[in-house]
Amino acid sequence: MTAIVDRLSEVRGAILAAEAGAGRAPGSVALVAVSKTYDAETILPVLGAGQRVFGENRVQEAMGKWPALRERFPDLELHLIGPLQSNKAAEAIATFDVIETVDREKIAKALAFEMEKQGKRPRLYVQVNTGEEAQKAGILPAEAVAFVAHCREAHGLAIEGLMCIPPAEENPGPHFALLDKLAKEAEVEKLSMGMSGDYETAIAFGATSVRVGSAIFGARE
Repeated sequence: MTAIVDRLSEVRGAILAAEAGAGRAPGSVALVAVSKTYDAETILPVLGAGQRVFGENRVQEAMGKWPALRERFPDLELHLIGPLQSNKAAEAIATFDVIETVDREKIAKALAFEMEKQGKRPRLYVQVNTGEEAQKAGILPAEAVAFVAHCREAHGLAIEGLMCIPPAEENPGPHFALLDKLAKEAEVEKLSMGMSGDYETAIAFGATSVRVGSAIFGARE
């Protein structure tokens, strides 16, 4: 487990260096440690090293392992970074502090209903499919700004940021630049972009949070 803590330290150092290289203030980029597929025992050393922000892909998986961890570490922050089905909206609202994958009307409507019902207000991001990939979740770039406005006006959702996952085989820079442009047009301040292979590039393009999994936890099965 010491290897995981060592890799966490390396990632934190790389983020600081990337912030400095981009002329940004230290600590201006949040690290979301992506813990999907890893059990509580594997996550505990990372929590012990002071990491408090984590990302999960699946609502059910998160519900199984995080409630007990949250009792021990009440200051942790949990992000949903995987696709959300409308029938999981209630569980998502109950489990997550941040939902990064709002991407269609049905989800926006379901979240608004459950937030009102539960009296909880997780922070929300709209996921943008910058590569316009048929197999990937996210709203199309041409529709993103209007969709943010619709979420605010029709559903009272306080969208605070945009998120993207660029195509794996493409240079991520243009995708990050596009997300930054859309965020300015939509008047949102947060940009969730960059993963283990490209988070330093994302920081140069204005990321306010990066989602790093394998560079901390190691390669998944």
